[in-house]
Amino acid sequence: MQTPVGIAVAGMRVVDSTGAPVGTVSAVQPAGTDVRPDVVAGIAEHLMVTGYLRIDGTGVLSNDVYAAGTQVGAITDGEHGVVELLVHREGLHRAAP
Repeated sequence: MQTPVGIAVAGMRVVDSTGAPVGTVSAVQPAGTDVRPDVVAGIAEHLMVTGYLRIDGTGVLSNDVYAAGTQVGAITDGEHGVVELLVHREGLHRAAP
């Protein structure tokens, strides 16, 4: 069975569990990937196991964040695809500076 993270594509808009904009998908890694995300040890390994989305953050002071495969809810595909997260944006993992 394909996990929701596996059907996301770069460029999709991302909203959190409240519907607030989080950013845009910039990278997609499936569960079991060997590609290590730019976060602290422990969290990186968890993201590699579950798969993850790297999201270009919104706002002037925002940086990129990662959503684990387990944090990804519904995905509406198509030209204006949207990824709906199961968590608030504060529950995402920030990329290392």
